[in-house]
Amino acid sequence: MPTVYITAPPDAAADLASQLVEERLAACVNRVRCRSTYRWEDEVHDDDEEVLLAKTTDEACDELMARVEELHPYDVPAVERFDVADATEPFEEWLDSAVETGEN
Repeated sequence: MPTVYITAPPDAAADLASQLVEERLAACVNRVRCRSTYRWEDEVHDDDEEVLLAKTTDEACDELMARVEELHPYDVPAVERFDVADATEPFEEWLDSAVETGEN
């Protein structure tokens, strides 16, 4: 069961999270405020961002990641897959029922 880690500017994070859940690519997206320091175009930047943790299924993960790239305002968004080894059975069942793929 994957969780996709995404960073986004605060003014885009809510819409991005809602879109992923509305399209049933994610069962849930947690949003956490953060401050990011990074190098872009040979300059160091320090900006407010939000970390999005999108809970999804193996079957929907590639589509979710592709959709984030389409919707995201950054030229090169951070979109990383983390595989969760274990979760409670009720949570896994809920997740599977909340996410749709061509297989559902």
